[in-house]
Amino acid sequence: MNDAISDILPRETVLHIRDTCLCLAAQRAARRLARRFDAALKPFGLTNGQFSLMVALNQPEPPPIGRLAPFLGMNPSTLTAAVKPLARRGLLTVEPDPDDRRSRRLRITREGVALMREAVEVWRAEHAALESDMDEDLPDTLRQGLAGIK
Repeated sequence: MNDAISDILPRETVLHIRDTCLCLAAQRAARRLARRFDAALKPFGLTNGQFSLMVALNQPEPPPIGRLAPFLGMNPSTLTAAVKPLARRGLLTVEPDPDDRRSRRLRITREGVALMREAVEVWRAEHAALESDMDEDLPDTLRQGLAGIK
């Protein structure tokens, strides 16, 4: 057992990473935000990730999966998996791309738009409550800082 303990990182290293790692801090904050918005969107049967995907589909022309995935910070196969439950519910359709038959486009349906009209109101209220709990400049500072990460 003593050999196993000697193989672990020094406590100072662990504390340094805990207190300075931007990735860890962002992951922890993202998980807290995800839980908050998952709870708010639960009555609509949506997760915060599905909500973001549905918002991204509100375009005059349905976007190709290959263009939508990077926008959402996902790879195409992860996005394809995320689309399936929404398509089964009739909230979006997956269509062949008329310009490239190997590619697929995602289109929000009328049912999807109707659900989003309701969900957006709950999102607005939850987002306003979140921002009201923060110092006045913090939300914009966070958005700008996160946008600056390449």
